[in-house]
Amino acid sequence: MKGFKSFRPASATLDGIEVAHMVRKQQFSTAGQSAFQQFAALAA
Repeated sequence: MKGFKSFRPASATLDGIEVAHMVRKQQFSTAGQSAFQQFAALAA
């Protein structure tokens, strides 16, 4: 398996994974949004 060539893409990937886990665990207020909508709002 190839690794990341620099720190920035690796950091962004890990941040996205952590946000997805937090959304799945419902650690954010949903305010009527789906899990995908929450992730998209936080990732932007």
